Amino acid sequence: MNTKDRNKVFIDRDYLWSLIDRKAPNQNEINDILNKALKLKGLNLEEVATLLNVEDKQQIQQIMDVAHKVKEEIYGKRLVLFAPIYTGNVCCNNCTYCSFRKDNHLIKRKILSMEEIEAETSALLKQGHKRVLLICGENNKNGTEYMCEAIRRTYSVRENNGRDYIRRINVELAPMEVEDFRMLHQEKIGTYVCFQETYDSELYKRFHPAGTPKADYAYRLTVMDRAQEGGINDVGIGALFGLGDYRFEVLGLMQHAKHLEDCYGCGPHTVSIPRLEPAIGAPDAENVPMPVKDEDFKKLVAIIRIALPYTGMILSTRENATMRNELINYGISQISAGSKTNPGAYSEDEKGTGSQFELGDNREMEDVINSFIDEGYIPSFCTGCYRKGRVGEDFMDLAKPGLIKQYCLPNAIFTFEEYLKDFASEQTQIKGRQLIKDMLAEYDQKQLISKIEENLNNIDNGQRDIYF
Repeated sequence: MNTKDRNKVFIDRDYLWSLIDRKAPNQNEINDILNKALKLKGLNLEEVATLLNVEDKQQIQQIMDVAHKVKEEIYGKRLVLFAPIYTGNVCCNNCTYCSFRKDNHLIKRKILSMEEIEAETSALLKQGHKRVLLICGENNKNGTEYMCEAIRRTYSVRENNGRDYIRRINVELAPMEVEDFRMLHQEKIGTYVCFQETYDSELYKRFHPAGTPKADYAYRLTVMDRAQEGGINDVGIGALFGLGDYRFEVLGLMQHAKHLEDCYGCGPHTVSIPRLEPAIGAPDAENVPMPVKDEDFKKLVAIIRIALPYTGMILSTRENATMRNELINYGISQISAGSKTNPGAYSEDEKGTGSQFELGDNREMEDVINSFIDEGYIPSFCTGCYRKGRVGEDFMDLAKPGLIKQYCLPNAIFTFEEYLKDFASEQTQIKGRQLIKDMLAEYDQKQLISKIEENLNNIDNGQRDIYF
């Protein structure tokens, strides 16, 4: 795609609003759309808009029931876990909903040194984490070269006599140029993540004051095009729910996903759906412009799941434990655990160093894992697809016909057994191994079961990092 096309705004604001202004659908229309969704082919923009306009509680439950079936069919009973590492809260932007905004003088600012990043990584490894998201504010002190070194240092840390190390690093960074993405690609990152925040270009101006890099709506919107050109295989999009009408934001995500599919043959690897939470010194976080009710939030999660059935959906610790435990049944496939959102928080108690937002789930990692075991889900730290080269379009080529399943659950079980062996309490070990046993009892492929059991024995005998 040439430079001119890359800078083109592909969100049709007027058209999206026209879809929202339609009347509520009748039962036959809803049935037709949901029957299509059960074929696991996704939905188009107009069908998504139709479901977003459903208000009847029984009909919403019908949507959620279909989302549950879609989620179970594609992802089964596994849930990927990760943790963010905030490398700094210094920022040159002035977003009205974020504690890191430059005019907020209520928090202590900090950019981690490489040694401090290593300490944060070490602390997470000692909890059992294998996947991290590196994230920071936007400024000229921790630009691309800083982040590349941070990635190298994070990958270099070893614990448990060298057996434990971070196996996948995703990054959430401000928009950049193609050459910057080429540098990141060389460092073997996983997914590049960047949220549009709001897809409504008029509202975007309100929340992102002029005079800062983030004020450029089009430059942020087209960042995934530059990422693709720079060699990044997997990209993650998102919207911050609470800034505008949630229906418009979902439609914006759908139009963005279609743009990526049309231009690069592969839609987003992940979609994030954070809700705006209180944040110190951020006026629009303390007084949310358009709050999203719990009922509407559950509905939008279910709709995104059936509209983009093969796209990972991420839920952060912004949500409370009850909401997180419920939404894994209706669409969420990746979730953070034991998260901290201020730099230096895992390895030290950084007094006064500002968090980006207020956490809704403050549980420790093992508590989160126990709750998922109770729900019948295998907590997964799997990174097999990334390291086997099953990324981007190649991943989707396996996912859409259902072939990816032969890798996903076994790899999830292997990483879970590692966690149970190396980090879990005795009670968690008992519960976790019973869950693994129950999962294997449902398999009808004897040869695969034999291979899984062989690898579980290998893990118990000291081997690590086994994956198909």
